[in-house]
Amino acid sequence: MSRAVLDGLTLAYERAGSGDPIVFIHGALIADVFRPLVTESALASGHELVVYHRRGYTGSTHAAGALTVAQHAGGCRALLRHLGIERTHMVGHSYGGAVALQLALDSPELIESLALLEPAVFGGQAYLDALSKGQERSRREGAEVVIDDFLKMRFGADYRPRLDRVLPGSFAQAVVDAPTWFEQEIPGLGAWTFNEDEAQRITQPVLAVLGGESDTLWPRFGETHRRLLSSLPNVEGVVIAGVNHGMLVQDPAAVASTLATFFRRHPISR
Repeated sequence: MSRAVLDGLTLAYERAGSGDPIVFIHGALIADVFRPLVTESALASGHELVVYHRRGYTGSTHAAGALTVAQHAGGCRALLRHLGIERTHMVGHSYGGAVALQLALDSPELIESLALLEPAVFGGQAYLDALSKGQERSRREGAEVVIDDFLKMRFGADYRPRLDRVLPGSFAQAVVDAPTWFEQEIPGLGAWTFNEDEAQRITQPVLAVLGGESDTLWPRFGETHRRLLSSLPNVEGVVIAGVNHGMLVQDPAAVASTLATFFRRHPISR
């Protein structure tokens, strides 16, 4: 990956293709989760694709203390400036969806449209408590055990063989990067607010994506999806059959086709 030095912050990134830019913001733990998606021809044809590792993940700057959603949004904004991207489509998965929404709030002029793949919003106190318990367990039992449970809850009990096949080495890298999530991002997410008032400020076209099997794994995914559809002023929803929160590993072709169709309807204004 290339590295951008941005006022003392280094972010590892890859940039490929030409056309309307699409920037991808990964969620917790698996920094390369978008890698299968960006090789799909549905997206690769006619788009400039930018993937990067957020602060605290492999190849990017590590920092002490809590990492806030706003800090991550600022890092993405600095990367766009470094790359000369003045307006872009944005795709955020899980925690990355929260970062994408914050960037749209802070710098709406940068965002043409948003695709939110089961974003970490509207979780409530029960969700934050569950994350805090995971943080405590990681200290007692070690990151590997807790990450395995974390991914089973979101990707399904049989996730590991597919993950190892599609993204070899990603689980081991997640263990290395685990302190960023458990010790820095969870506290920062707990301090973040995004409610219906903020949602009304997101005026760009938004695609809210739900995996067809996600609600069975964890009802919070379906609840969040329904709240997005009722809260965002310019939103459409889609359910991709046969996948869950691990959709980027399970069926990247279906996700790529869904995103490409949405972005074609919303070309970047010049």
